[in-house]
Amino acid sequence: MSDTRHIVCPHCHTTNRVQVADLGHAPDCGKCHQPLFTGHPLELDDASFERHIGRNEIPVLVDFWAPWCGPCRMMAPAYEQAAGQLEPQVRVAKVNTEAAQSLAARFNIRSIPTLALFVGGREVARQPGAMTSPAQIAAWVRSQLR
Repeated sequence: MSDTRHIVCPHCHTTNRVQVADLGHAPDCGKCHQPLFTGHPLELDDASFERHIGRNEIPVLVDFWAPWCGPCRMMAPAYEQAAGQLEPQVRVAKVNTEAAQSLAARFNIRSIPTLALFVGGREVARQPGAMTSPAQIAAWVRSQLR
């Protein structure tokens, strides 16, 4: 396994090569000089989804949600806090299924919220339904990566 990882910038979407040892030391993007990890979920659309899922060499956790969804809104604070617990080992992202209906259809999202974990560009795990604890979300992710 290489001692570097490709990490896509959440600001300009440039792919950066980062030493594994530097992941926990707040690395910045080589192009826009913004932090590569913000501790907050990243909103993805169709174009940025492809880039982040396909180019990040760390797992990517995606919350498929919608603004009108009560359970989605209920889970949002826990998901926000879980991002702080999971980064920089996992990129944490959100996809608004109303704005990105093609992604929801492509991944056969039938209920929201649905968490999907991607590794190496492929979905490896899925959890439908709201989780209201950041620890519960982080534990589920870590259990899937063992």
